[in-house]
Amino acid sequence: MRDAASGSRHLRRIPPGVWIIGFVSMLMDISSEMIHSLLPIYLVTVLGTSTLMVGIIEGVAEATASITKVFSGALSDWLGKRKLLATIGYGLAACTKPVFPLASTVGWLIAARFVDRVGKGIRGAPRDALVADLSPAELRGASFGLRQSLDTTGAFLGPAIAIVLMWATANDFRAVFWFAVVPAFLAFGLIAFAVHDPAPRADTVSVSRSPLRREALGTLGRAYWWIVGVGAVFTLARFSEAFLILKAQAAGLPIYLAPLVLVLMNIAYALTSYPAGALSDRMERGTLLIVGFAVLVVADLVLGFAVGLIGVTLGVILWGVHMGLTQGLLAALIADVAPAELRGTAYGVFNLVAGAALLAASVMAGALWDLAGARLTFLAGAALTSVALVVLIATRHRFGLSETIRPN
Repeated sequence: MRDAASGSRHLRRIPPGVWIIGFVSMLMDISSEMIHSLLPIYLVTVLGTSTLMVGIIEGVAEATASITKVFSGALSDWLGKRKLLATIGYGLAACTKPVFPLASTVGWLIAARFVDRVGKGIRGAPRDALVADLSPAELRGASFGLRQSLDTTGAFLGPAIAIVLMWATANDFRAVFWFAVVPAFLAFGLIAFAVHDPAPRADTVSVSRSPLRREALGTLGRAYWWIVGVGAVFTLARFSEAFLILKAQAAGLPIYLAPLVLVLMNIAYALTSYPAGALSDRMERGTLLIVGFAVLVVADLVLGFAVGLIGVTLGVILWGVHMGLTQGLLAALIADVAPAELRGTAYGVFNLVAGAALLAASVMAGALWDLAGARLTFLAGAALTSVALVVLIATRHRFGLSETIRPN
């Protein structure tokens, strides 16, 4: 009872702006995942594209978002207008959603996915920097964990709604895509009218020149660049979730239940994110990161050797747990080590590197899948994650992660 009361008080101390940003993320993820949970199956079974093409589309889409983040993050530091850029990003993503049901060719779908990810790129780094700006230092892990948890709640509600709509419409993909338009515009309205930039702190250093200059990037410090490097190796092993859907379909999951894969993954993700974030405020963040990497190794091994839906289900759940243990934690670590006036740039550069790694990972996964099947794809992911895990364990003490990080 005491722990429950303490947890409730902890949640109430998180600023309202962080909660609102979390609900904005949740609504946009409901919209996006209603579409993305069906898109791989739609591309392969309806439009006849190859698995390699799915990997290329997913990799290019995520890389586009990551490349955009580096510029939007730096711009948010320079202008000091994080909310404005986040609003533009959410608005652009909302405006692309009607293209998915209207598209009649693969080219149109690629264009819609591309522009949608540009919107994600514009909003991502400024939004994360805004969460860091709004959060008290002692609640930073909890704040990022809460935002990630709400975001991921949308990520499992979206596919769940898609399942119901696919059943109700007799597998009408386009009808489901139209329903996805509504929550996207609700998210845009909420970020536009209910979120505000915090007042500048007295000790805030203004950024008068481009934060992407070599001198400015050099001030981010060795610990930051170490986090970027470890995150890049880790992302090489964490290819697109589209391959989880294809694995489940190959194991016998009916098409209309394909979104169930992301429902299960994101339930595990959402249930893990906030507890992991809150725990990281009280203990060593590096230890939790090691646990998250180890869980991904196990998830890849399970998915690689699974031949039925029970094994795939276990692998998907473990995949979600690893996401909950790592994604909010990496964001909190960057906030810990990056100067406050360069947080947008720090998130942008991190996501640029991670996006390039995700592009390579998704293309590699698609090629391996076409050449040798699902088993080798997931075993390659396990091997790469093991490399990242060894690097993390061997070097974390050199950059302050062998001790609990005290936020700046």
